[in-house]
Amino acid sequence: MDIKLPYSKEGMTLHLDEAFDYEILESAIASMQKSGRTEDEIVMEAMANPIGSPKLSELSVGKEKVVIICSDHTRPVPSRHIIPFMLKEIREGNPGADITLLIATGFHRETTEEELISKFGGEIVRNERIVIHDSRDMDGMANLGVLPSGAPLLINKIAAEADLLVSEGFIETHFFAGFSGGRKSVLPGVSSKVTVLGNHCAAFIDSPYSRTGVLENNPIHRDMLFAGRMAKLSYIVNVIIDADKKVVYAVAGDAEKAHAAGCEYLRSYCQVTPKKQADIAISTNGGYPLDQNMYQSVKGMTAAEAALKDGGIIIMVSNCGDGHGGEGFYRALKDCESPAALMEEILKVPQDETKPDQWEYQIQSRILMHHKVIYVMCEKYRKMAEEMGFETAGDVNEALAAAVAQKGTDAHIAVIPDGVSVMVKRV
Repeated sequence: MDIKLPYSKEGMTLHLDEAFDYEILESAIASMQKSGRTEDEIVMEAMANPIGSPKLSELSVGKEKVVIICSDHTRPVPSRHIIPFMLKEIREGNPGADITLLIATGFHRETTEEELISKFGGEIVRNERIVIHDSRDMDGMANLGVLPSGAPLLINKIAAEADLLVSEGFIETHFFAGFSGGRKSVLPGVSSKVTVLGNHCAAFIDSPYSRTGVLENNPIHRDMLFAGRMAKLSYIVNVIIDADKKVVYAVAGDAEKAHAAGCEYLRSYCQVTPKKQADIAISTNGGYPLDQNMYQSVKGMTAAEAALKDGGIIIMVSNCGDGHGGEGFYRALKDCESPAALMEEILKVPQDETKPDQWEYQIQSRILMHHKVIYVMCEKYRKMAEEMGFETAGDVNEALAAAVAQKGTDAHIAVIPDGVSVMVKRV
């Protein structure tokens, strides 16, 4: 059997011998009924029927400074099917509104003009005011108070000073916030490094509730919710996308109610239960743009982690053409004595001393403490990955052959074509 796995922009084909004991774990998003509607029609219908909120055109009446928080280059949000309609509705309610598109880079690098054009189209980039958030620019932050965790909430002044703050985004499973979308536009989206680091502290990442698809009792989600309230995030348009990055569902309206409705809808499609624990798990990061670096690829790896027996092998199919994605992430793994020693060190770090990238290498350490990882990635960075404690391969079939040689031909194999789109239930 051949399975086309998302890998960069081209994909990679996995050849599975029918004699293998394998199962495929994938979401049922592809089965969502679109009833022949276009992506634009799905979004417009959601905006015409907002959840728990007036329409955006009504909210914008009398609001002079309107800020739309937009996703950055690391998120495959189909903004060109969302932002034009948000702009149209705002101007219907207030033709003279001063609108800013604020790019929610969180802790990521700055989005380039080329990436902006790819997201929004040239017309919006040329004609709208676009500001790229910089979490390290402390002079550009406003202090809104203290979050439940005790961390200060410092957000971009443009967002803080808005008369109306709204956002776009997409909802997918998230490996420690439960789900993406909604409140994440504010924290980490347009928050300062201090706030992001406080929210992503070692104790919170270590919580058993900080897992894929879990919102209840999740300390990271709780802080994010409060951040959205304190910032007065009033309205969202969030979409659910399929494997081709096409809009298949959308919610609009109140930042919390619409997001909650979207999460529950997605949960019914994305939760999968394996037949049994696997010896080998093959996962991806959904292809481009999420598989540009190793830092982001930890997300898809957690899906494989959930499917495996202790001591199992993860084959992570992720191009990583931009390399490690975080200097702190790279150095921590390269220089540590062992993943267990690194974890012991991380858990001693107080909340207000959280280091950049710490949460990512904390989760990566957790995985490496229990599983071998074979990275299928671009040739350019394979040596670097090996320095960080991973095995590497240039092709998924080569990696599978190596894993089967170690685990035996009777090994149970879990294939997860898109590791960031599923919620794997442990068995």
